[in-house]
Amino acid sequence: MLIHGFGSGSGHWRHNAIPLAEAGWCVFALDLIGFGASSQPGGRLDNRLWARQLDRFLAEVVQQPAVLVGHSLGGLVVLSCAVFFPRLVRAVVAAPLPDPTLLMPVPRRRPPWRRRLQRWLVQGLCRLLPLELLVPLLAHSPLLDLGIQSAYTAAVIGDRDLHRLISRPARRATAARSLRAMSIGMALRPRAATAPELLQRLQQPLLLIWGERDRLVPLRVAESIRQLRPDTPVAVLSHLGHCPHDEQPDPFHRVLIPWLASLPADRAGAAT
Repeated sequence: MLIHGFGSGSGHWRHNAIPLAEAGWCVFALDLIGFGASSQPGGRLDNRLWARQLDRFLAEVVQQPAVLVGHSLGGLVVLSCAVFFPRLVRAVVAAPLPDPTLLMPVPRRRPPWRRRLQRWLVQGLCRLLPLELLVPLLAHSPLLDLGIQSAYTAAVIGDRDLHRLISRPARRATAARSLRAMSIGMALRPRAATAPELLQRLQQPLLLIWGERDRLVPLRVAESIRQLRPDTPVAVLSHLGHCPHDEQPDPFHRVLIPWLASLPADRAGAAT
């Protein structure tokens, strides 16, 4: 089960689905709510809701336990699904796993006034930002290509398929509303929905895959995860950036496919 990252969609696995299928796995992917071709609602969107969406897809479509593979935000989503809805999750792969709380932990106890102040500030700032103007402007400008390029070490400006994958959802009329919902939802998550807490509760096998030159989620985040779970394997892919699965699929597959094959029989019997 392949889960995309922020600003992307299921099409970002364009170079991975066929090799995984050729390795004997049944492959699924979906667009998370707010991304790709999925709806772009308002309100609040966070990794708990996306984990629930993924769980319902597993129950209604896949109908058997699966290995969840997530890129970036998708890594946090698959981790959340494994913890909150473990019944249909065999193992988890995060490539990579971002969460600001891995470097700036949320205090275990905060006074009620501080929580109320944070909620007021986050909601106020997100509603004041003119996202309805900024998002279309970014989606139709060269700045979008520069943003995409920041996730890669190889040159990708001129990759029309990649540009289209990112720009089409951003150009929809509801994109700004959905981005505001994500910003509020992720900023106001409870501590139990942050990566440090989820990692401590995770029972399934976990693999981390990281691009050595990831500028968006630097390798030191993986070191923080290893402090929480010292037994977690971390595969570092040399000379690659934030999207190793798309930038150079072969090294990514050389790590992922043998790890899938090495899962214990009682966990590896499900399709991905």
